[in-house]
Amino acid sequence: MPAYEADLARFEAVDTQVLGITVDSVDSNAAWAESMRVENVPILSDYWPHGQVSQAYGVLREHGMTERAILIVDKQGIIRYIDVHAFDALPDNEELFQVLEGLK
Repeated sequence: MPAYEADLARFEAVDTQVLGITVDSVDSNAAWAESMRVENVPILSDYWPHGQVSQAYGVLREHGMTERAILIVDKQGIIRYIDVHAFDALPDNEELFQVLEGLK
């Protein structure tokens, strides 16, 4: 999330809203965001009903956690890109900018 925060102006320049979503509680998300110094990227809670949004997007694991995933959803609600990656991987924002430019 700090990498998205650092590139927030670039995301906004291509008419993109960056959001985080977890199955953790609102309070847990707030504490995590504060510890990571994420101040301008909203972190949403999919806590209750537990994982309902994550399940709808196909990224809820059987044991109740979510995959580490990046989804690009267009303004019509259509998923245009999905990347599920390892928890310790830090995807390159440049790849996301290429995808976003291709959607114009």
